[in-house]
Amino acid sequence: MKREREVYRNRIELLQGTLDMLVLKTLQWGPQHGYGITQALRTRSGEVLQVETGSLYPALHRMERHKWIAAEWKVTEQNQRARFYRITAEGRRQLANDRSRWDTMVAAIASILEA
Repeated sequence: MKREREVYRNRIELLQGTLDMLVLKTLQWGPQHGYGITQALRTRSGEVLQVETGSLYPALHRMERHKWIAAEWKVTEQNQRARFYRITAEGRRQLANDRSRWDTMVAAIASILEA
């Protein structure tokens, strides 16, 4: 039972970490509101990645608590009030760390699949 919980926790952390990395990368292109982040991820992934608001906003709040991003209220081009998020220096460091781990993981998986 303990082993199953640990596997589940690792899986959740991997999923959260991947979403965090993608959001941080998106914000590296410039400040964005939540809907803009989801649209950027969808467009840049060729319509493959579709992040639901139920996943995005908890991730944004978690990243804000970690001080990887900062937020402020602004008005959108459609004249609606929205929170705009931007990556912080700490977020850039986190993104570099996440990207390094991601590259290691992808290389490891590729070496198994190519064997």
